[in-house]
Amino acid sequence: MTSARNIRLFVIVDVVLVVLLLVLAIVFASRGGSGGGSDDAATGTTASSTPTPSSSSTSTEPVAFALPSGNIACTMSVDGATCTIASFTYAPPVVAGCTEKTGHVIVLNADGVAFDCVSGPPPAVAGEDVPVLEYGLTTSVGEYTCRSATDGVQCTDASGTGFRLARASWSELPA
Repeated sequence: MTSARNIRLFVIVDVVLVVLLLVLAIVFASRGGSGGGSDDAATGTTASSTPTPSSSSTSTEPVAFALPSGNIACTMSVDGATCTIASFTYAPPVVAGCTEKTGHVIVLNADGVAFDCVSGPPPAVAGEDVPVLEYGLTTSVGEYTCRSATDGVQCTDASGTGFRLARASWSELPA
């Protein structure tokens, strides 16, 4: 009887260890895909919608990206750039006629720079499915260019009009 009990205990311990190993492997794999703690440009993503790491080649295809922190995510097209910020500490800007939330969505287009009025919950941190634009890299679509930096994102049009967006502050360009 002791032998059967030992075998059962051995099988239970093995199953627990295998499940724990699988959970650790999944956690490790999900963190490894985002570049972990490294800001090395060699860890960039390879998805087809990955932003161009250089402003020397301009695309006309829409691009989506997030900064490595995931707090700021942007979409760009030939019509402009829109960035969302999940968490910020600056005073939300006033948007005329808005009774909802402001400060989470900023847009640069032919009309200039403006914050959108957003109803519902604020945007979440970018998911792992959004390509990362590593700090120090730039991507362009049409006449719009965005640069990722440790102190936020900067997006401008061909004339230099645009914005800087970071957790602590935002500013309109040119200043």
